Amino acid sequence: MATLPDKEKLVRNFTRCANWEEKYLYVIELGALLPELSESLHQPENTISGCQSQVWILMDTDDNGRVVLRGDSDAAIVKGLIAVVFILYQQMTPAEILAFDVRPWFAQLALTQHLTPSRSQGLEAMIRAIRHKAQALSAG
Repeated sequence: MATLPDKEKLVRNFTRCANWEEKYLYVIELGALLPELSESLHQPENTISGCQSQVWILMDTDDNGRVVLRGDSDAAIVKGLIAVVFILYQQMTPAEILAFDVRPWFAQLALTQHLTPSRSQGLEAMIRAIRHKAQALSAG
């Protein structure tokens, strides 16, 4: 995920956007930076329920115990939201993910108040799924 910005750069880039249209375009741009997820990984066990769009998220750990996230969606804006979530969690261990509260970051980006209720619910579903997978990885 070297192509995605870090948390601070994400916030800086968001605050540079003049309006919400620019912010949405930036979110879509971030989604386009996600590595392609092979069609064979679009399996039910990788599907995030609670999202209006199709969303797939996979989580593994690297040799250093850091989480590696991969994801995809059939909707450009949702794929961008996946990228935002991945940026917030990148380079963390499963335990760090469980201890980390993403909500202040969303507040700083003023993201949630500009999403439709169904997109906000989908975002929450993604966070819950990542936390659930992190719990399983830290227990295993």
